[in-house]
Amino acid sequence: MQKLFSMDIVEVRQKKEWLEILSGFEGKNRYVVKDSYGNDIYLVGEKSSFWARIFLQFLRSLELHIINPEGIGVLKIIKPFRFFFYEARIEDFTGKCYGKVKRIFSFAIKDISVETPDGVEYYRIKSSIMHPWTLKVYRNGQEVGEIVKKWSGIGKEMFTDADNFTLKFPSGTSLEEKVLLLGALFFVDLVYFEGKN
Repeated sequence: MQKLFSMDIVEVRQKKEWLEILSGFEGKNRYVVKDSYGNDIYLVGEKSSFWARIFLQFLRSLELHIINPEGIGVLKIIKPFRFFFYEARIEDFTGKCYGKVKRIFSFAIKDISVETPDGVEYYRIKSSIMHPWTLKVYRNGQEVGEIVKKWSGIGKEMFTDADNFTLKFPSGTSLEEKVLLLGALFFVDLVYFEGKN
C-alpha cells in the first residue's frame, strides 16, 4: 500500500460484464484503482457466495481483495452480513487491522464513521440532501477531503450499478489513514449505491 502514501487523489472505476447487465443477476464486484494520471495501481475483486449475491444482495457478507498489478494481495475489506448497522473491517493479508468503517443511522443523508481498531473516530464522512453523490470527509468538524461519485453516463446509470469515484485525501494524511479512507470509499459503494438504498 506504500504507493498510496504519495498520492493526493485516486480514482476508482467499477467494472461490469455484459452477462451481468443482460441477466440482471448481481455478479462479483470488480474495480480498478487509478492514480491521477490514469495508471492502474490496484485491482479489486469480491469474494462472496453466488446465493448470497442473488438473495441477500447488498446485505450479504463479502470480502474485497485489493491486489497490486503484480498479483500480490495488499488489503482486505471484510463486510459481515447485517440487516442494519452495516460495518466493515479493513486489514492487510497478514491480519493487521487498520480500523473499521461504520454506517451511522440517518434518514436523509449518508453518514459514515471511520475508526481506529479501538473504536476511536478518525474521520466522519457525510453527504448532504442536495448533493447525495458528494460525500465530504471531516476531521474534528473540519472539512478535509471528499469522495465524489462521478456520473457514468445514461447507459451505465440506467442499466447497471457500475460506479466511478474520485477520492481526495486530506493533506498530511498518514498511510494508515489513507488505507482506511480507500476502504471507506468501497464501503460507500457497497452500502449506498449498490443497493440504491
